[in-house]
Amino acid sequence: MSQQPLHRRERLYVDGEWHDADEVLEVTDLADGGVFAEVAAADAEMADRALAAAQRAQDAMRETTIPQRAEWMEQIADGLLERKDEIAEVIVREAGKPISSAWGGVDSAAERFRRAAEEARTLQGEYREGTTRGHEGWEAIVKPEPMGTVLCITPYNYPLSTTALEVAPALAAGNSVILKPASKTPVSAAILADVVSELDLPDGAFNFVPGRGSTIGDLLVGDGRVNTITMTGSSAAGKHVARKSGMVNLHMELGGNAPAVVFPDADLSEVAGACTKGSLKYAGQRCSAVSRVIAHEAVHDEVVERIEADMEGWVVGDLFEEETQMGPLISEDQAEWVEELVEDALDRGADLVRGGERDGQFFEPTLLANVPQDARIIHEEQFGPIAAVTTFEREEEAVEVSNRGDLALDAAVFTADYDRARRMADELDAGAVRINGAPSHGLGDIPFGGNKASGIGRQGLHLTIEEMVRHKSIVL
Repeated sequence: MSQQPLHRRERLYVDGEWHDADEVLEVTDLADGGVFAEVAAADAEMADRALAAAQRAQDAMRETTIPQRAEWMEQIADGLLERKDEIAEVIVREAGKPISSAWGGVDSAAERFRRAAEEARTLQGEYREGTTRGHEGWEAIVKPEPMGTVLCITPYNYPLSTTALEVAPALAAGNSVILKPASKTPVSAAILADVVSELDLPDGAFNFVPGRGSTIGDLLVGDGRVNTITMTGSSAAGKHVARKSGMVNLHMELGGNAPAVVFPDADLSEVAGACTKGSLKYAGQRCSAVSRVIAHEAVHDEVVERIEADMEGWVVGDLFEEETQMGPLISEDQAEWVEELVEDALDRGADLVRGGERDGQFFEPTLLANVPQDARIIHEEQFGPIAAVTTFEREEEAVEVSNRGDLALDAAVFTADYDRARRMADELDAGAVRINGAPSHGLGDIPFGGNKASGIGRQGLHLTIEEMVRHKSIVL
C-alpha cells in the first residue's frame, strides 16, 4: 500500500450537499510529523444549518421502512470495505495506529454497520391488554418510534469504529444524524460521510460537521432541536455536555481506570500477556485499558517480572510495518500528561522497572512496581502505555482498592477459583468485569458502559438501538 505523504482536503456535508469553510482543521501526520490533511471546520452558522436540516429530515426518516434502513447499513459496510486500504492509511496517519490495527478498525466499523442492519429488524412493537380493574377491555399497540435528531460526538482513539457504533444504531433506528468527530482525527469520518452521501437518504438525514468544540460544541449540545446525544470521550467532557444539554436523552461512554486483580492461584503467564497487551495496545489510549494491576502480595514480584519480560517483546517502530505493535501518543500534550503521572508515582515511592522516558509525543512502554495507593496514576485516567502494579493482602481489600475513585468502566479478575471469580464480579463496581482476560469491548455483541463518572447507559448494538427509539402507546 502507499506510504507516500498525502495531502487531502475534506469538506463539510450538510443537508445533502458538500460545503467549504473559511477555517480548516489541520490534521497532523503521526507517521512523519507533518500536516497531511485540511478539513473544513464548521462555524456557528453551519452548525445551525445542520440542526435545521436534521430537524426537517425527521419526517422523511420516520417514514422509511426497516428493510430500507437495513439495506443502507449494508451499503455503508460495503462502501467502507471497498476503500479499506485508503481508510487504513488515513487512520495510521491521523491517529497513530499501527497498520495492522488500522485495518482491523475498518473491518470492525463495517461489521458494526452490518450488525446494525440485523438489529434494526428486531425493532418490533408489541400488543398489550389492560390487566387492572377499570381497564378491562383496553388494548394497546406499543410502537417504537425514532427519537428524532441524534448528535454523535466521537473520540480520536477509534476514529472510525467508534463512529460506526454511534452512527449505525442512530440511522438504523430511523433518526437523522449530526456527526461531530474529534478535531484531531476527522479524516476517516469524512470518508464515511462520502460513503453515506452516495446513498439515497433524505437530504439532511446525515450531516458531517467537524469543528472546534469551542466554536460549535456548546451550540450543538445545547440546542433544543437535538433529541439524543451519544458521546464517547473523557469524563470531564461528558460532565460538561451533561451540564449544557438540558432535557435531552444522553448516552455516554466516558473515562476508565480499569483494575486487573490478580490472585495467587491465577495462571501468571496468562496474567502477564493480558495485562501487557491491555496496558500497551494503542499506547494505552483506550478507556478499557488495564490501568492498574492489583496483585496479591504473594505474587507481586513474579507478576512484575513476567510483565517486564512480555514488554521486552513488544515491537515499537514504523507504523506501516505489520509487526509494529505501538506508536506515538496523539499529541505532545498527552505525552506530557503521562510523564506527569509517572513522575508523581515515582515521587510517592513507586519503583521504575522499565521505560518512563518521553521523546516528544512518544512515551516508552513503562512498568511501575509497588505503586502506592495515593499515587494519582491509581485513580486518574492515564491514556498512556503504563502498567502500574500495586498490591493487596485480602480479597476485601482488593475490592475496596478497585472501587476507589469515580471511574468505573471495566475491571478484570484473574483466578482459578470459580466462586471467588463470581464474588469479585458481583462486588466490583464496573460496567463490565472480565474473568481471566483483559477488558475488551469487541464489536458490541455484549453490552458495555460505565458506572459513576464513566458513563450513562450501555453501548452494544442491540442496547444502543433500543436507546435510539422511544415507545408510543396507542390505546384502544
